[in-house]
Amino acid sequence: MRQDRVAAPSSARILVVEDEVVIAMDIQMQLRELGHIPVGHATHGEQAVVLAGELLPDLVLMDIHLAGAMNGITAAQTIRERFGLASVFLSAFSNAQSRASAEACQPAGYLAKPFSERDLGDVIASFLESGRPQPPQVA
Repeated sequence: MRQDRVAAPSSARILVVEDEVVIAMDIQMQLRELGHIPVGHATHGEQAVVLAGELLPDLVLMDIHLAGAMNGITAAQTIRERFGLASVFLSAFSNAQSRASAEACQPAGYLAKPFSERDLGDVIASFLESGRPQPPQVA
């Protein structure tokens, strides 16, 4: 079961979805420094959905604007519906329209780029304190 795969209570297994590889590497380094486990990296929405299903991370860090046909909002919604996994949105664009579209997916958080390691740690800690959502029940 998914709970058996969860890291220590103060850490999380996190999938990073970011189409800029250097930024993704930096995020993964920050996650490690914060005591979390980056379990994978996807560069586009379709790949994120597949990896989320294979890896079942505790949390997905999702860039809103991804290369490819599926943007981050659609990918996060698909991941939530299929696997019951929460996402924190990352975006360099914090305009009202992007934010409203992201909020419709009920994210675990939202970070405007560039963000500090402290900001990243705070949003993950808030997610961990609020309790991890459970995957949907199979009928």
